[in-house]
Amino acid sequence: MAATPRLEPSLTINDHFALVPRAEFDVPGKSHGLIDVVRWRYLLRLLVRTGVTTRYRNSVLGWLWSYVRPAAQFFVFWVVLGIFMDLDRVPNYAVYLFSGIVVINLFSEGFKNATTSIVGNAALVRKVFLPRQLFAVSAVLVSFVHFLPQVALLLFVCLLMGWAGHITVLGVLAALAGMAIVMVFSLGLGLFFGAVNVRFRDAENIVELMLLLATWASPVLYAWTMVHDAVVGKLGWPGWLVELYLLNPITQGVELFHYAFWRPATANLVDSPGYVGDAMTRVPPDLAINTLWTAVIAVATLLIGQLVFRRLEGRFAQDL
Repeated sequence: MAATPRLEPSLTINDHFALVPRAEFDVPGKSHGLIDVVRWRYLLRLLVRTGVTTRYRNSVLGWLWSYVRPAAQFFVFWVVLGIFMDLDRVPNYAVYLFSGIVVINLFSEGFKNATTSIVGNAALVRKVFLPRQLFAVSAVLVSFVHFLPQVALLLFVCLLMGWAGHITVLGVLAALAGMAIVMVFSLGLGLFFGAVNVRFRDAENIVELMLLLATWASPVLYAWTMVHDAVVGKLGWPGWLVELYLLNPITQGVELFHYAFWRPATANLVDSPGYVGDAMTRVPPDLAINTLWTAVIAVATLLIGQLVFRRLEGRFAQDL
């Protein structure tokens, strides 16, 4: 066992500190990035619990709002697009539509709340040091908690339509992969825009615009084959544009949910003797490979968002 060095009585306190290597000191307020989220997980649980319990505080309907909002979205889109614009020619369009809406809601809520998480907790950021990434991560986790009742409702409807008889292990894995890709992607974007939003509040308006486009830029309201027919067939553009479209992590998340919920629930209809094959029921090409690629894109987005966040977080207290 190494002997404890003795303090020379002739040396002052400052002299003793001068003998300590500078590498032994930690910079006050220095962040270790997302690693700190794991080290401070008790505080993360507190933030998630607070976010979940306070969302519907003093609300008459309470948690029913988690069903009312997606139900209203579904009803409007189904009436306008399914009935008025005849998109209900997509087999089992109601399940197709709702399985995409729940994915978009998960992305939209997580991305938006993560973007405003630092500004919304300005009092804590100015007064107390804690890993600022906790706010963005807790915002995404809270959105996941609010996403679960919507999935439960989707699952209930699918069970009524014979989903249980056609469920596969690949379907379950597809649903889990879709959730993971969308959450990681929304966290990466939330860290990036959340850090920029502290200095430039225009970031919130940019995010609102991106969320508006996300619903229409993903196959939530229409089939991906319509994009292929329009891009390649009508416009005569190269097919790689469709492949690029399918590499959007939100598009992939929606298609994975279609594969997990809509296709099993539609199997009885598609396999019926009187059914005429429809191109809209085709699985997107290279669905498995695209899942790996979109997972890489989501992780890369998270790393870039974390890098920008760490570069800017040193001035959060001053800018707020």
